[in-house]
Parts: sequence; C-alpha cells; structure tokens
Amino acid sequence: MKYINEVAAASEAVRQAARLCSRIQNKLSGTDTVKKKDESPVTIADFGSQAAIILKLLETFPNDSIVGEESAGELRKRKDLANNVTNLVRTSGMSVSTTQIVDAIDLGAHDTDFKGRFWTLDPIDGTKGFLRGDQFAIALALIENGEVKIGVLGCPNFPPEKRQNELSDHGRLYIAVKGEGAFCQSLSGGIKKRIKVDAISDIRMARLCESVEKGHAAHDRHQQIIDRLGIAAQPVRIDSQVKYAAVADGTASIYLRLPRDKVYREKIWDHAAGQIVLEEAGGRVTDCLGNPLVFGLGRQLIRNRGVLASNGRFHSRIVETIKDLDFDL
Repeated sequence: MKYINEVAAASEAVRQAARLCSRIQNKLSGTDTVKKKDESPVTIADFGSQAAIILKLLETFPNDSIVGEESAGELRKRKDLANNVTNLVRTSGMSVSTTQIVDAIDLGAHDTDFKGRFWTLDPIDGTKGFLRGDQFAIALALIENGEVKIGVLGCPNFPPEKRQNELSDHGRLYIAVKGEGAFCQSLSGGIKKRIKVDAISDIRMARLCESVEKGHAAHDRHQQIIDRLGIAAQPVRIDSQVKYAAVADGTASIYLRLPRDKVYREKIWDHAAGQIVLEEAGGRVTDCLGNPLVFGLGRQLIRNRGVLASNGRFHSRIVETIKDLDFDL
C-alpha cells in the first residue's frame, strides 16, 4: 500500500477523535458551545477533536502543514472553555497542557502552500447533527499538488441500524487511498471490508441524500431535479460527509448539494475526504456543472459551484438536468 505510514497515523487519529466526540455527544452543556461569526455552532468537542488529531499527526509528520476548520481565538479569551477542552482531550489518554492544545488548534488555522502537501481536517463535520444526537463525521484528507491522496472518515453513528452482512460494531471508519480502492471497518478496528457503490442504473430507482439543514441545501430546487429525473423515493436527509459514505457503500445512489447562493463557496475540508472515499468506491464527484473539484487554490473550492456525487451511472444526466433547469448557478 502507498502512504502506509500516513494511513496508519490518520486512521488512528480519526479513531481517537471519534471516541472523544462520542463520549461527550449527549453530555454537552450550554457553556460548552459557542457561535462563530457566521452563527454556526462550535463545541468543545470540535476544538478537542481538532487538537487531538493535529497532535497525533505531528507525532509522525512534524513538518506537515494542516488546514483545519477551527481556530483557538475563543479559547484564548475564555479560560473556562479552554479548561473544558483540555479535560476532554485528556480523557483520550493524552497528557497535554492547555497551551499545547490551543497552539495545536491554531496550527490548523494557518494558511499554507496549497499547491504542495498538506492535510485538511474537519474535526466535527455536521456540528448541528452532533448537537441533535444524530449523524456527524470526523473528516481528514491528505492533499498533494492539488489532488486528494488519502481520505479517512470517522462516522460514529452510521449506519443508524445494523444491516444484514454488516460489521457487527456500531460506527464506521472509511479509508481510501488514491488508486487503491475504498474500505470500511468498525471504529473499534478489526477486518477491513472493501466497499463499492450500488449497481443501480435506472435513475427512477435511485436514492438521493441531501443535507438536513435548509441553510446547507436548496431543498426546493433539489425536489425540482428529483421530479424532472423521475426519482420515486423521497430524499434521505443526513448531516455531514456521512452522505459520501452512504453513496460509497451503496446505501444511497446520489448526493446533491446545490449552492445556497451566488456568493458562497464550499470549504475544502467539507469534501476532500468524502470525495476520495466515494471515487475509490467506484463513484463520481464533480460540482453541479460537471467540473472536477479543485483543492489546490486555498481553503475554499473557489472554482466550483455546489457538489454532485453519485454512483457514476447517471451522473452526466443529472448534470444536464441541472443545466436545463437553469438555476443561475
């Protein structure tokens, strides 16, 4: 396997963070959550997950750059919040100080040479789902020369119920390396299972998944696309990059995310890990106009409009339908 050391370090870091987040998901108090400038929530679990993953990666790759979603500005202002994050990280067995944790989080807030080698991290993708006690993901990807090489998705609450011939333990780790396929295993470890997208070729039989939050998805426009394509089933709403995992393992056939307005651009950490997991499972990922996602231009996918992911069998047809509906993307 290529990138064997990177895969081992990334997998263990995401596992550790997933355990940390699951431990506290249903125990957060009001003082454990703050709001960012865009009004999106961030919790001590977001901060703790980012710190734990960055500290773990730096043990093996001390010279690698890491681009994360969170910064530690609020922790530097609020000692109580910083102490809560420190206590949470220490529950995972790490002997670290508050200063080490805050500094590690801020390493992810720095920009880097996006044309070189760097990791991108979403410590909790789907924080609103996390706060509801629902689906969320820990997403970590390695990017080199603008191309995603490794993706690891930790999905502690997926699938929602056990399915036939499934892994016995609850919670999944999805791992993909460029050119080597996609695999799934229990978050607790054990046997890896190769995953493939579904074989559905009749789009009327497809299952489409979309974001739960209306602020993250144009539900009304999605329904127009569903109606035009003749898809019979109602869309399945799932928080976070778990949607990529759902399409990658055949639970769903399509993941659609039309841009919510003309200004907004997707963040790289919201899609890098999911993209490679799905593509290595045999699927296809583009923006809503059929263009490849470009990860080497900064913290945003500035050249792309929305995201379309599918099993690949009717991807072009969906793109053409979106264009025909003339949503002025």
